[in-house]
Amino acid sequence: MKLETLIKVNKPLNLSKRTVVNLLYTGNYVTLRLNNSLKSYGITLQQFNVLRILRGQHGKPLNLSEIQERMINKNSNTTRLIDKLVTKKYVNRLTDASNRRKIKVSITDEGLKFINSLDAIVDEKEEHKIIKNLNNKELEQLNQLLEKIRD
Repeated sequence: MKLETLIKVNKPLNLSKRTVVNLLYTGNYVTLRLNNSLKSYGITLQQFNVLRILRGQHGKPLNLSEIQERMINKNSNTTRLIDKLVTKKYVNRLTDASNRRKIKVSITDEGLKFINSLDAIVDEKEEHKIIKNLNNKELEQLNQLLEKIRD
């Protein structure tokens, strides 16, 4: 469906504005679909992102700023996300021995099992719902264009 129809605009947007609004609209579309898939498991997309980051560390803890740097959504409140994941017993928070003001975070065995169990659900949503209308060539082109925007 055309963007102007979706956002109920009477006249066409100029190309640059249409492109930016389309990116924002589509980003929100993807986020909403993924959040809806994760909601029934009691986790948000941002919490899922933190668990994926920590899983990729293979047991090596990260401090809060390192997690924040790797987050997809840079505006996330990392401290609050970690607090919620600690409550769920998916991560451990440790005081850094060399600097007691720094906090290190690592994924627990329970968190690892949980994130591994969600992989298939997220993969299914991404591949068979969100990007199902794009072939591999289009996906490559889209990724190149998105990277070009960020350069």
